[in-house]
Amino acid sequence: MKFSISEDQKENVLSELKKANLKFQKIYPGDKPDRQPVHTVYGGANLFKSDTCVKMGESALKSLQTYAPNFVVLANVLELDGHRSLPRKEKEIKNLLKKLDRQKESERKKQPAWLSYSVYNKIIAKLTTEPVEDFRIDFEDGFGNRPDAEEDATAIAAANELAKGMRHKTISPFIGIRIKPFTEDLKHRGVRTLDIFLTTLLEQTSGHLPENFVIMLPKVTIPEQVTTLVRLFEVLEKENHLQPGTLKMETMVEATQIIMDDEGRNPLMKIIRAGEGRCIAAHFGTYDYTASCGITAKYQTMDHPVCDFAHHMTKVALGSTGIFLSDGATNVMPIGPHREKHLSRKQQKENMQAVHNAWRIGFNHTMHSLINGFYQGWDLNPAQLPMRYAATYNFFLSSYDDAVFRLKTFVERAAISTLTRDIFDDAATGQGLLNFFLKAMNCGAISEEEATVTGLTIDEIRTRSFYKILQGRRRG
Repeated sequence: MKFSISEDQKENVLSELKKANLKFQKIYPGDKPDRQPVHTVYGGANLFKSDTCVKMGESALKSLQTYAPNFVVLANVLELDGHRSLPRKEKEIKNLLKKLDRQKESERKKQPAWLSYSVYNKIIAKLTTEPVEDFRIDFEDGFGNRPDAEEDATAIAAANELAKGMRHKTISPFIGIRIKPFTEDLKHRGVRTLDIFLTTLLEQTSGHLPENFVIMLPKVTIPEQVTTLVRLFEVLEKENHLQPGTLKMETMVEATQIIMDDEGRNPLMKIIRAGEGRCIAAHFGTYDYTASCGITAKYQTMDHPVCDFAHHMTKVALGSTGIFLSDGATNVMPIGPHREKHLSRKQQKENMQAVHNAWRIGFNHTMHSLINGFYQGWDLNPAQLPMRYAATYNFFLSSYDDAVFRLKTFVERAAISTLTRDIFDDAATGQGLLNFFLKAMNCGAISEEEATVTGLTIDEIRTRSFYKILQGRRRG
């Protein structure tokens, strides 16, 4: 067999390409395998207590059981797959529940009721064990502009409550604060609150931050605002004896200028780079963004076309960078208009209708986000939590079989591929497929055992890295 290109010639040419490939892969490493919370709950800093997340779970569970006392009610309200075949009479519902409770999971999966039954029970389990995955103590929109003395006192009180929650283990697994933006009129207030809060917290905890602690900088429009926060982080770390790089931040996408700048370019990558590795997520601000587009309040919804455009632009700009993306919030609260202690039947019915209508809106908004690749969103009230998890579990469970087929096929194909030195070109694609199962397991939608049907072992799944899985199989 004859060749026109010698080995030396080939190596000289390909070595230059290797540099470019490695540079590209450093910029776009693919989806991050770390756990991403399915939501962030925003609450005013003045209302935050050490047990806020626990009480939110109790309130959310009460709301669910009041307005959907069984899975059939929930299935009909949300029109979940199989709801038309479910019984309507109370006695028949009770008999079906007894039957499903006795069956093994493999038997239940054959029933039309399986999806809605599973979603409902998983919501209850979640609300009683980990009702809030991520909480943001809010000094911006959820707190408002108040006298300096009042915000100073609130920053101290909130930091003390967070320290107490850390001691009692009552805080969410992800937590942080949102300060005021670094605009000219509010930058001093934002820095002051950040300094007071962190200094107080670290004094109370002997220099320890909660796990997965993050600072949200809102209304970012230029990279210099992010760079300024990084410089302040460096000072705070030094003065409080924290390891360099400890403090992490998030940014917000809530102005048209962050989607397209004055030169007609998307500046999001510049803004992320300005974080110097500290920026881990970009959150969408539904109502500020729609307002900046001139949309009137009545039509400012998460699924408005201008939001879809911003979402897609954000995805294009930050896809495969490892930056977590979060959608915004639904502003229709599932709370009935009548809140008196004793209600008439008419008032009870009106409450039920109002809550169910809000449930459908929240459920559909979250499903819209998930379908468009946004696996996280905002919640503003504990009554929204049941629908956050209803949509999340419905999404993962209804997509499970297709995801199994795709990942199983990919694993089998990858097994016969070869590693080119230390690079496997399809590892990022495999990681993206694996992340579906990691996200589903993190939120409680599926178990580790249910992920093994892909052909991966539990030990392989726990590595959370498709690249490591391939390396291990080749060594084996």
